[in-house]
Amino acid sequence: MNATPIAAPTTIPAPTPTATPTPKAAPTAAFAARGPLSAALLDALTGAEAGGDLVALAERAVAEAVDILRDDDVQISLYALYASAYGSVPAFDAHREWDPQLIQVRMLLEEPFERALRDLVPADPLPACAQGAVASALFALTSADSGPSLSRYVAKKATREQALEFLVQRSIYTLREADPHSWAIPRLHGRAKAALVEIQADEYGGGRLDRVHAEIFAKAMRGAGLDDRYGGYVDDVPAVTLCSLNTMSLFGLNRRLLGAIVGHLAAFEMTSSIPNRLYGDGLRRLGFGDDVTDYFDEHVEADAVHEQIAGRDLAGALAEDQPELLPDIMFGAAACLVVDGRVGAHMLERWQNGESSLRIPEAVA
Repeated sequence: MNATPIAAPTTIPAPTPTATPTPKAAPTAAFAARGPLSAALLDALTGAEAGGDLVALAERAVAEAVDILRDDDVQISLYALYASAYGSVPAFDAHREWDPQLIQVRMLLEEPFERALRDLVPADPLPACAQGAVASALFALTSADSGPSLSRYVAKKATREQALEFLVQRSIYTLREADPHSWAIPRLHGRAKAALVEIQADEYGGGRLDRVHAEIFAKAMRGAGLDDRYGGYVDDVPAVTLCSLNTMSLFGLNRRLLGAIVGHLAAFEMTSSIPNRLYGDGLRRLGFGDDVTDYFDEHVEADAVHEQIAGRDLAGALAEDQPELLPDIMFGAAACLVVDGRVGAHMLERWQNGESSLRIPEAVA
């Protein structure tokens, strides 16, 4: 995959190749529109005059979406609106974050988005509102998934190109790892807050920049010869991938969904340790070095600890202290499994058919 360095003149030693690629040129808004709504939104977010009635465009986009969870225009629009709140796209005008019309558009998209998630996720019987019972129910839920395993495929069968696509798909969330769940910190108190801060402190490196998980993943991207800028591959991934991050953002940014973001984090941590070991094994099999596998190796041990804290001390304690949040805790956990499962199923289906999982296959060429 790496280009052969141009031979240097015989009188000058050839420079040592670097794994850091030349960044791709980015459009003004950092990524492209995928329909009328996102085109107008990107104009508005960058300070230009929107090309149309944003509210009417949002209503039309929702009405015309066959599957809102896979609709490109809706999902990239939500991604852009959430990116404005995170501050993750410098081109977006900070003064537009709380623009009343943009907030109205976000609400018009979020309501059917949340409804579609709730329709998709099975409603299992609730456990008792006790710390141990909730933790046990979450472990049972996360261990019951018997679908095709993306991590086992990467470990045993993935080609180098497919491994690069996997890293690109993961970059949409992982270059901002932990940020969606951190919205819950000021909304929690007591035992649950202490547990979440303990988890997030590890995610952010315990005060060491080189151990911040998003930074370790950026190093993996560079080591694989990929663009490590946040959002560098937004144009290349399908709506189903954007939907995964948008689900976290929906839960994290809405205070009424506090239980859902806590449940999501619990399921996320409970399904991380073993898959990350397999991802690391697969990347080593394909000849990638420690700079690429370090991120996955870090999560094998860290998330084995985090899953216990997230299940019992965070989700279990929150349900015990605030029983009214239990339904959303379980919903958030189930939504994590279902939505991320759809991303994995998309990649496996495309790869097994000999196709790229990306919208723009040349992204990793």
